[in-house]
Amino acid sequence: RFLHNTFSENIYINKSLLVNDFSDMDADSPRGKKAFCPENELFLFCFTALFQKHSQFLDEKAITKELNYTELECTKQHSLSKDKVWSCCPKDWKPFSSHCYFTSNDSASWSESEEKCSSMGAHLMVIHSQEEQDFITKTLDPKAAYYIGLLDASHRQWRWVDQTPYNESATFWHPGEPNNDKNNEECVVIRHLSSKWDWNDIPCNCMRKSVCQMKKIYL
Repeated sequence: RFLHNTFSENIYINKSLLVNDFSDMDADSPRGKKAFCPENELFLFCFTALFQKHSQFLDEKAITKELNYTELECTKQHSLSKDKVWSCCPKDWKPFSSHCYFTSNDSASWSESEEKCSSMGAHLMVIHSQEEQDFITKTLDPKAAYYIGLLDASHRQWRWVDQTPYNESATFWHPGEPNNDKNNEECVVIRHLSSKWDWNDIPCNCMRKSVCQMKKIYL
């Protein structure tokens, strides 16, 4: 059983890897045998991982999620640190920087969308840079709008679901937004308008698609 602890995430692997190319390991090791290695160093690991994620939401209480991923897609890291060889995302999630992203095409309210992300050990997407926004919008349908993890539940201050600071200088609102139309627009979507992807505040009960985000799993 393999145990690795990083970024407040514990990963327990209870089945052997089916791909066993670990050329940097001892040749006598049961995992040290040569196997086919794709040029792009992207490996599909088929194993069962029990992933315990500790997340802190708006009520500032820690919530533990236990997930069962049957497949991870991992990329070998070129790092001097020997204890972090692979960075992984669950299958069908897209990697960028230190996170993984999943686009849900099912329409739901903001709270239902956040609950779905939470059930996967994630939260609605938090955006802190233009590069991050440009990455995810390349995969989105320009005819749809997608919930992100920003809301103004108190009508006083915008807050991210992961409790990272809301930085006014690193926001990407459409012109004239947020406008809190009819005093009931407390949630945020990212949408394509006037040839550009940016943010718009809307009522939280609107049915929209969403983007989930979680930290990468390091092995």
